[in-house]
Amino acid sequence: MKINNLRWWVITLIALATIINYIDRQSLNVLWPDISAELYPNLNADERKEIYALISVVFVFSYAFGQAIFGKIFDWIGTRLGFALSIGLWSIATALHALARGVVSFSIFRAILGVAEAGNWPGATKGNAEWFPTKERALAQGIFNSGAAIGGIVSIPLIAFLSIYFSWKSIFIIVGITGLLWLIPWLVLVKSPPKSHPWITEEEREYILSGQKNQDLSGDGEFDEGYNPPTAKMLSHKQSWGVIIASAAIDPIWWLFVFWIPIYLSEVYGMDVKTIGIYGWVPYVGAMFGAWFGGLLAQNRMKAGWTVDATRKLTISLGCVIMLPTLLAMANPGSPTTAVLLMAVILFGFQTAIGNIQTLPSDFFGGKTVGTLAGLAGMAAKLGAVALTSLVPWLTSGGNYAPAFVIGAALAVIAFASIWILCPKIEPLRPKS
Repeated sequence: MKINNLRWWVITLIALATIINYIDRQSLNVLWPDISAELYPNLNADERKEIYALISVVFVFSYAFGQAIFGKIFDWIGTRLGFALSIGLWSIATALHALARGVVSFSIFRAILGVAEAGNWPGATKGNAEWFPTKERALAQGIFNSGAAIGGIVSIPLIAFLSIYFSWKSIFIIVGITGLLWLIPWLVLVKSPPKSHPWITEEEREYILSGQKNQDLSGDGEFDEGYNPPTAKMLSHKQSWGVIIASAAIDPIWWLFVFWIPIYLSEVYGMDVKTIGIYGWVPYVGAMFGAWFGGLLAQNRMKAGWTVDATRKLTISLGCVIMLPTLLAMANPGSPTTAVLLMAVILFGFQTAIGNIQTLPSDFFGGKTVGTLAGLAGMAAKLGAVALTSLVPWLTSGGNYAPAFVIGAALAVIAFASIWILCPKIEPLRPKS
């Protein structure tokens, strides 16, 4: 049996895993007003926010180290088994949230969830490097990243709707089971990489392998293993640090909204869970379109003859330029409608940039190194998110979120600068003489 365009089926499954990933992680964010009212009836809003921030920091801290761990795991056992391990563990961890009774138990289950969910990103980057030629990677990454946005769009109203009919404990069990069901089509369809997959057509196999420029170390036009240095040698290249620093700077902007949109709408505009369900999904529409736009723009420029270097820098720079003024405008947005629309523009810019940043490991190195660098960059990104998340309760004391958004704007500038300074030319790297 042969399947045409098998690579697009693979990236669609990865995007679906990302949607499930975001539904799982957003469940606590959306349900927290109800959970905190039940578990902490005697605490005020600021005290409940501090507890939520602590649990969130545990999640992101675990997520950070999970990315480094799973980056190595994916390079060791491959994309197929790596994803099965990651999504199997995080689905079980999500269901276990139903047993949580306080800070300690929530933190334990969020820690397991964080480590396991972290595999989704280095796994997607490695899967992209395996299944797509260089010119299609930004679009494939955009499709995958749009899964995060679609997960945000779907999760907030979905969880709000489920809360009408089910308890918060039952909701965690329902979304956990959904992830386990994803394993069935994944294990059936993704039997091996394209080089040896029995269902891929010869035309598609040749198209993929011949287009992987970063895996032609000899420069003879034939596919090989590419440049795959050990971790220490990889980190001796300033381009690796460009990827790591850009990720560490830009990713906290995303997490600022992922964690705090429901809390922000509740605290600043007095919304309950059901009203948050009406407003809270809007920013993720901007994220979805940004993921598609960033990928399509990169593909369009490469088809027009632009180099990988010019294409990546244009798209990343454009995303940062979009974010900068809109983050500053969030200091005083006015109405809730204006606030969520500004958030949509910010997340549009973020996704325009991030998809191309995440393809950089596969632009610089061969396939056996991509997961490691993607995992280290992801770990740095989540440690950045830990730092900002830890500061948010202090920065937003009394309901003033302006300082947090100003810091977000500064981070966009840092991400922009790190790409231009540390990645002078984005192209496949070679061993240092």
